[in-house]
Amino acid sequence: MKGRRELSARWKLTLSYAGFLFLAGALLLALVWVFVLRWLPQDDPRALQEAFGAVIIVGPNRSDMLRGFVPAAAIALAFLLLFGLAGGWVLAGRMLAPLTRIGHAARMAAKGSLSHRIGMTGPMDEFRELADVFDTMLEQLESHVGEQQRFAANASHELRTPLAISRTLLDAARNDPTRDPDELIERLRTVNTRAIDLTEALLLLSRAGRRSFAREPVDLSLMAEEAVETLLPLAEKRRITLDVTGERAPTSGSPALILRMVTNLVQNAVVHNLPADGTVTVHTEQRLHTCVLRVENTGPPLPPELVPLLTEPFQRGTERIRADEHAGVGLGLAIVHSIVQAHDGTLDLTPRPTGGLCATIRLPAAPRTDTSASGTRETVGRTSGAGLGNPRKMVN
Repeated sequence: MKGRRELSARWKLTLSYAGFLFLAGALLLALVWVFVLRWLPQDDPRALQEAFGAVIIVGPNRSDMLRGFVPAAAIALAFLLLFGLAGGWVLAGRMLAPLTRIGHAARMAAKGSLSHRIGMTGPMDEFRELADVFDTMLEQLESHVGEQQRFAANASHELRTPLAISRTLLDAARNDPTRDPDELIERLRTVNTRAIDLTEALLLLSRAGRRSFAREPVDLSLMAEEAVETLLPLAEKRRITLDVTGERAPTSGSPALILRMVTNLVQNAVVHNLPADGTVTVHTEQRLHTCVLRVENTGPPLPPELVPLLTEPFQRGTERIRADEHAGVGLGLAIVHSIVQAHDGTLDLTPRPTGGLCATIRLPAAPRTDTSASGTRETVGRTSGAGLGNPRKMVN
């Protein structure tokens, strides 16, 4: 019944200890009765003396033993009960002390304090293991909450920027009626497009994190070709050479998300490249049960301490900030990382010794169902460069 107060775990353990101790004492006394007392004679020695007319020395009979044994047995049982209650209370308290510490940490976490740790020491028993698991959970939860708070703050800041710019443009137009309206409309359109791109990126990042998508067969090589085809005009404008090579790499997942993952990775390689005459190489292959997508680009040298931060939302290194129409919203590699995680894969970023970045994605390979279609595909290359005109397709 709701509101009914039950016995605490400490009281239950105490009563259990005392009950077992009392029961053990009672069994011991029962054994004494069965194997000792019941063998004593029940006759009175005086009756034996009168019957035989002689003096017969006889030990205590059963009645005498019962008169002396029962009170002592009752006292012993009472002592065992009290001793069991007191000892059980102390032992239960010592046994439940780790749970008390874990409960205290859980209450603090429920109040919003995630920095508290149990830090239990001693032998590695079940309570120590439970405390360590709880500490690990608190650490991960604190890291996740901190990351979400930083993300929300950064997202709010990024969304506030285009809105503030729009308000400034509108105020300037209101204060200056002679201002060219076409210029105002074009600038507002640019700012609005950036806000829409940012919102879509945030929604895509959230969707990938929730894994709310149906898995379908996907070939990474086809996705790479489609992404390169889409980004050829941008590469030509920047005089960047795009090469896509490799073999079939069948995996499973969301085709839309995987295409966005590859496109973001290739676009990042094109945008953060040399001012001219740079290269981007996209390669796909299958290794045992893993599909590999590798995107490697030239560019300025990257500090090693900057590379781990590239997948953080809204993290832009000083060397990677661009001021043109492809400045981005700081979520490109963060979206790539989130999509890779949602597909149970890994993303490795490695700075190249000569400058630029090498990004390697590994996804679980899809099970092969058609042996005739599982062979190695011929190497395909696409190249784009300044002055080439239409893109060329080369089959080796």
